[in-house]
Amino acid sequence: MLENWVVMPTCLPLVRRRCHACASDRFRANGKFRVNANHKLLDAWLLVLCTACGDTAKLTVLERMNIRSVRPELLDRMHDNDPALAAELLQDPVVRRRNRIALDWDNAWRLDTGGSDHLDCEVIDVSVRFAARIPVRPVRLIAEGCGLSRAEAERLITEGKLVSAVRLSGKLSGDFTFTLKR
Repeated sequence: MLENWVVMPTCLPLVRRRCHACASDRFRANGKFRVNANHKLLDAWLLVLCTACGDTAKLTVLERMNIRSVRPELLDRMHDNDPALAAELLQDPVVRRRNRIALDWDNAWRLDTGGSDHLDCEVIDVSVRFAARIPVRPVRLIAEGCGLSRAEAERLITEGKLVSAVRLSGKLSGDFTFTLKR
């Protein structure tokens, strides 16, 4: 029996970066942008707020770009403060590297198992798909989706009753499949 699970974001992740005003290292992205034009050059930032002191920091999205080289629909989405664009840009590795940030996905995602009753089957084949690049431990997903403890899921791996083509230790953010034999 083949099951399809989806790991879906529920909100924007927290941004991990040091605050210059306090000792906090977490910022909340609210999807607001600041766009500044100087003659024919354009700068754009994603604004993030410190979770401790509320101070605003700017994450550089565009820097000294010629206005004609920026797609009009991208500029419109920035002017409209599109939260979907903020989510896309936070997951862009170029933006993360340029701003020296990391993402904290704790409590920002959920596992959708489709609600089917699969716990009574002898063999379960599951395909896990990620709607966004969310780094999660596969053992945690399997334990949550099957209603097991993480220790029990790890025991099933060592016994060979839980197998996958990918390594189930560590974190994954890409699609994978596994088989559970009871």
